[in-house]
Amino acid sequence: MPYPVQWVLSLIFVVQMYVVLLILAIVYTPLALFEREYAFKAIHAYCHWVRFSARIIVGLRSEIRGEVPTDAVIVASKHQSFFDIIMITSALPRPKFIMKKQITMTPIVGYYAKRINCIAVDRGKRGVAIKKMVADVKSGAIEAGQLVIFPQGTRVGAGESLPYKVGTGVLYEQTGQACVPAGTNVGVFWKRHGIYRGRGLAVVEFLPRIEQGLPLASFMTELEQVVESSSNRLMQEAGFTPPTV
Repeated sequence: MPYPVQWVLSLIFVVQMYVVLLILAIVYTPLALFEREYAFKAIHAYCHWVRFSARIIVGLRSEIRGEVPTDAVIVASKHQSFFDIIMITSALPRPKFIMKKQITMTPIVGYYAKRINCIAVDRGKRGVAIKKMVADVKSGAIEAGQLVIFPQGTRVGAGESLPYKVGTGVLYEQTGQACVPAGTNVGVFWKRHGIYRGRGLAVVEFLPRIEQGLPLASFMTELEQVVESSSNRLMQEAGFTPPTV
C-alpha cells in the first residue's frame, strides 16, 4: 500500500481512537464513580477496541505471547510506544501502572488511572519516587493486581538504548513479589511520536517470571538481558534489525 494512503488511514485511526475514548468515558464514568470494577471494564473495552480497529483500519495486527500473569506480580516491560500499554492493559486482568504524575492530571485518562489505583511518581525526584512506589505497594494503598513498570523509565524507540533504572529492582527486593518481564516490538510499527502507523504484527511477549531470592544486581542484570533479548528477537521477526546489546 502506498505510503500516502497508509498515512491517511493512520490519521483516521488516530481520530477515531479519541472519539471512542470520549464515548466510552461518557458511558462508563457514572458507573465507575460507584463501582471500581466498571473502571476496569472501561479500560479493557477501550484497549480491545484499539487493537481491533488498528487491525481493521491500518493493518496493524497484535498478538500476546507467553503466560499472562493473573496473580499479584510486578510486570517489567519494554516500553516503545502507547500501543504496548494498550496491549498489556488488554491482557492483564487487574493492571496498575507506575506512571509519571503529569498523566494523572489529563482528562479521562487521568481519572481512570486514579480509579484503578495507578501509582503516580515525580520522575524528577528519583529517590522520593522510589520510596513512594515501595511505600504505596507495601502499605496496601493499591489493590492486589499486576503492577506494571517500565524499567527504562520512558518510551524507548526501536533500535534505541537507555539504561535500566534501579527502581524496578528495589520494588522486587522490598515487596516480596515475583517479576514477570515482557518484551515487545511495537515501536517498529507505532513510533513514540507522530501519526503514522505501519502494517504488520505487533507483539508483546510475557517471559518466564523471575522469582524472589536474587540479589539486586543479579536481578537487574537478568531483567535487562531477557527483556532486551526478547525485544530484539521480536523486532528482527518484524523485519527490523536492532543494534547488538
